[in-house]
Amino acid sequence: MNEVSAQRRDVFAPGRVNLIGDHTDYTGGLVFPMAINRGVRITGEVGGHHVEVTSDREPVAARFSLPVTDPAGIEPRWARHLAGVAAEMGTAVGFTGQLSSDLPVAGLSSSAAVQVAAALMLGHEGSPLERAMLCQAAEHRATGVPCGIMDQLTIASGIPGHALLIDCHTLEITPHLVPDDVEIVIVHSGQHRELVDSEYATRRAQCEAAEEVIGPLRIASLDAVGDLDDAVLRARARHVVTENARVAIFAEALAAGDYAEAGQQMLDSHRSLGHDFAVSTSVLDALVDELCAVPGVYGARLTGAGFGGAVVALTRPGVLDQGFVATASAGASVL
Repeated sequence: MNEVSAQRRDVFAPGRVNLIGDHTDYTGGLVFPMAINRGVRITGEVGGHHVEVTSDREPVAARFSLPVTDPAGIEPRWARHLAGVAAEMGTAVGFTGQLSSDLPVAGLSSSAAVQVAAALMLGHEGSPLERAMLCQAAEHRATGVPCGIMDQLTIASGIPGHALLIDCHTLEITPHLVPDDVEIVIVHSGQHRELVDSEYATRRAQCEAAEEVIGPLRIASLDAVGDLDDAVLRARARHVVTENARVAIFAEALAAGDYAEAGQQMLDSHRSLGHDFAVSTSVLDALVDELCAVPGVYGARLTGAGFGGAVVALTRPGVLDQGFVATASAGASVL
């Protein structure tokens, strides 16, 4: 493909909601997300030696020349998600296009959706796993956020009607049917957050410090966690170990139709994220309490990294009149 053979390309990358299993992916643990029926679409002309993208969410367009050597220095900041992917691919052929999104700004992995969509616009031809790993590396390189693999892998590998039980150590994906007699409802807290400005990297470093003492948290016991001398590291490790257990229980409960148990695991997860991992906020806590007080809501929890963003609830159909119902959807594709 070269400048004289420019062609139209249209791609879509869904957002993702994580039903349970947060801050476990970067320690090789278990997560239970699903791709959703909202996301990021990029339409444009492929060709030329630059990337130029306007966005319905951003006042300043992304524009940079190829190849990219320093994506972390690109302005405006949102363009770094595009530039990081271009840098990881090493491409010299870009595109000019328009980006549109119907995702809330925080909690549903809009940045990872932009990355995966950009990879497709730039012609990435690998497997969904290869695409996810490339976009994870792009995030690290361009923004400095040391994210795990969950967001990119869910967005690249979504299956209609199914949530994904992902082992982030083996990268094995086990699809789980989302039953017809429940709804997954997403409610934005109204509290914006930016991962690059949050304590996300600090939390990951604390988990790694705990692992230096007791070994991989994905296989650590609570007894081993209790032997940690540092109270903060002990709390962080306790969240990861108990969260992995909750993911497994949640998956079994959802499959068995035991929605009360599944909802309790979500609520326990939220409390652990607040108490042991310190990533919840008073706004998120109040929203979870408000939703759980509604008859027919089995459980709710913050979703994503925390520090603001969205809450996800498991409910009987039609009981909530706020937020939106998320449908488990296919992964990113060229349209």
